[in-house]
Amino acid sequence: MERYAGSLEESVDGARQQERHYQLLSALQSLVKELPSSFQQRLSYTTLSDLALALLDGTVFEIVQGLLEIQHLTEKSLYNQRLRLQNEHRVLRQALRQKHLEAQQACRPHNLPVLQAAQHRELEAVEHRIREEQRAMDRKIVLELDRKVADQQSTLEKAGVAGFYVTTNPQELTLQMNLLELIRKLQQRGCQAGKTAL
Repeated sequence: MERYAGSLEESVDGARQQERHYQLLSALQSLVKELPSSFQQRLSYTTLSDLALALLDGTVFEIVQGLLEIQHLTEKSLYNQRLRLQNEHRVLRQALRQKHLEAQQACRPHNLPVLQAAQHRELEAVEHRIREEQRAMDRKIVLELDRKVADQQSTLEKAGVAGFYVTTNPQELTLQMNLLELIRKLQQRGCQAGKTAL
C-alpha cells in the first residue's frame, strides 16, 4: 500500500510541477510581448519553456537577486574609487594654483614672464598626468564591469538558465539583458517557487 501512496504523491507533485511550468511559461510569453519585435523573434517557444523549467524551484530567482546585489556593490565601489581620484585631482589642482600664485607674488617683475612660462609647462604636465590617470581608472572600471558580466553569464549558464553563456557579442548581451529583465519582472510579480500569483 505504501508503494501506491508514494506513487500517488509523485503523480500529484508531477502534476503540480507541470502546472507551475505552464504558469511560468504563460507569464513569460505574456512578458515577451512587451519586448521589441526583433527580440521577440529570437525567443523561441523552446527557449521560453527551458527558461520556465529553470525557474521552477525558485533557485534562479535567488541567484539573479544575489548577482544583482553583487553588481550594485561593485558599481558603488567603482564609482567611489573614481570620485576619490577626482577629489585627489581637484586638491592637486588647487595646491598647484596656490603654489603658482605665491611664486608670482614673490617674483620680481622682470622675472615674471619666465616664471609664468615655467608654471604653464608645469600645469600642462599635471593636466596630462590627470587625464592619463582618469583614462587608466576608466579602463579599470570597464574591465572590472566586463569581468562581472562574464561572471554573471557563467553563473547563470552553470545554473542551467536558457540563453546564458559567456559572450561579448552585443546582440547576445542585449538578449541576455532582456532575459534577465523577464526574470526580474516575474520575480516582482511573485512568481518564485510556491507562489502562484501571476
